[in-house]
Amino acid sequence: MPTGHTTKTFVKLVYTPMSIELTGVDAMAVERAKPKVPGKPTPAELGILRVLWKTGPSTVRKVHEILSAEEGTGYTTVLKFLQIMHGKGLVDRDESTRAHVYRARLTKETAQRQMTSQLIDKVFDGSSSDLVMAALGNSDRATPQEMAEIRAILQRMEAKQS
Repeated sequence: MPTGHTTKTFVKLVYTPMSIELTGVDAMAVERAKPKVPGKPTPAELGILRVLWKTGPSTVRKVHEILSAEEGTGYTTVLKFLQIMHGKGLVDRDESTRAHVYRARLTKETAQRQMTSQLIDKVFDGSSSDLVMAALGNSDRATPQEMAEIRAILQRMEAKQS
């Protein structure tokens, strides 16, 4: 490890093989880790993302306080999940202060699109209309305001097709 680098800096680095043409000997080159494309969150990870979407960038302690009030989740569990989520590219971590601050990298809209698409494919055989019919037809959950929003969306979609 080059002098002047801390263990923290070293841990952030990834080794990638590099061949030396003249000798044929494989060497290791140190290269900064490339940001990952956010993956699909698990249900537990979604709970943490919901907190980050609502509160914005937060420390582990703040996320823990909110989750423990709702679900009784332990501090170390929240910490471990945030570390895993950071590795998966779901959250970014600011290490400039003693208490690391986490920020959702996966937006709420992207998560909703991913999960809705997955639900449509797996449960409704690719039919968006079947999903909408199930959501609206089997429940009295839609408020008059939500129904008006749905009508407006349908009108915009129809106008685009005309």
